[in-house]
Amino acid sequence: MYKLLLCGRYLRTRYLAFVCIVSVMLGVATLIVVNAVMSGFSTKLKDRLHGSVSDVVVDTDNLSGFPDPPDALVAKVLASPAGPRIAAVTPTVEVFAIMQYRGGRPDGPLITKPVRLIGIDPAGRAAVGGFSEYLVRQNGHPAPSFDLTPDALRRHDANKRELERDDPLAVKVRDGGAVRLPDPVPPPDAAVMNDGMPVAKLYGAIPGYALAHLRYTNEGGKLVEETALYPGDAVTITTVGGETLRPVSGTFLVADYLKTEMSEYDQSFVYVPLEQLQAIRGMGGRCSALQIKLKDYEADKAVVTAELQKLFPYRDVRVNTWEDQQGPLLQAIDVERGILNLLLFMIVGVAGFSILAIFTMIVSEKYRDIGVMKALGASSTGVMSIFLGYGLLLGAVGCALGTALGLWITANINAIEVALTRLTGRSVFPRDVYYFKDIPTNVDPVVVGLVNAGAVVVAVVFSLLPAYRAARLHPVRALRFE
Repeated sequence: MYKLLLCGRYLRTRYLAFVCIVSVMLGVATLIVVNAVMSGFSTKLKDRLHGSVSDVVVDTDNLSGFPDPPDALVAKVLASPAGPRIAAVTPTVEVFAIMQYRGGRPDGPLITKPVRLIGIDPAGRAAVGGFSEYLVRQNGHPAPSFDLTPDALRRHDANKRELERDDPLAVKVRDGGAVRLPDPVPPPDAAVMNDGMPVAKLYGAIPGYALAHLRYTNEGGKLVEETALYPGDAVTITTVGGETLRPVSGTFLVADYLKTEMSEYDQSFVYVPLEQLQAIRGMGGRCSALQIKLKDYEADKAVVTAELQKLFPYRDVRVNTWEDQQGPLLQAIDVERGILNLLLFMIVGVAGFSILAIFTMIVSEKYRDIGVMKALGASSTGVMSIFLGYGLLLGAVGCALGTALGLWITANINAIEVALTRLTGRSVFPRDVYYFKDIPTNVDPVVVGLVNAGAVVVAVVFSLLPAYRAARLHPVRALRFE
């Protein structure tokens, strides 16, 4: 009982103990906040990475796609031993391309951007996941489409009438003289777009949100978003087709936006109808990839990939899970998180050295008290347990306060970020990088428990040496000069 009383008395009367508690508290709070933010970013990033592709992807390096038609490929996959484990399959075509459009209006500035052009069946792509939940207008729709809304069609008609009023050959001034140059973004031509297509109509496209919206910081330092492509606006996409890699192009009308909140995807992805892209590239109805959704990803991924590799034993065909495709990035995130935790844990180490220095000083000051206790019958183990208990108490109090502080900061981190931005005049969390609305956080109780346990262990370990010195002290020597 006397050990607990002495520990409590030291805690209340020794102001240096407050320094130890604050050190432990700040270390624990920092680790909790950093882990919560890193975990939040990691979780959201993995969701976005997984959302860009299906569970398993079978693709080929052949620009003309698989030799078999998509229906035959899907039937072949479902009839294989992997078939019972597969929930959905859809064919796609993916190729690099150049997109051009007039920013904001028919006579606006010409904007040219490299893109990743993906031909899909929208309902099939939604069935394998990672598509409809990122659409702006058709968000969460079970069967999204490239159909144009009445407002989009009206805007297209208005743009068309405005173009018809003007000379189709734009007059440009060059070297002091007027020359007539053809417009690099031709108006949509239904006859060209429907060449070889079963249904004559204007085809829609779904570009990434960042492709259709320009973000910049104005003179006042405020982030401004300006729409460059409205639904119904025309975009001309140029890519390669055929075995000779000849340039081919098609003009589409914007039908919707894809907003994953990942700048890399929102600045590069453009989805178009699969059959239209196949026709433009002269693929003869073939596809270049199969997107596959599994019934139980964790349980089935190894079996399904092994069976599909047997089914497609070709050098130019790859079978990968989404984790295989994004492996280097996922590993980089895990390595960064581990190194950051190691570096930040040094803050707790600093608190440990503070405990060592303060306890050593306390032992030196308390020679007489230790001698009296040992003369009255206190054992060496009892004396040692006083200082170890004192270290444990400091660690526990610091961890409790640090946990409370860390959880509070995590819960209010976005409000704190806004306050810091206003105070410093500089954005702490630039939203034009990630397009996240808020700083994502994810508090893992296991991680919080490990951080607390590690801090307490550090506090106790750094109390060992002073406690051992106090336990070894002989009562006669302690009282010799008293």
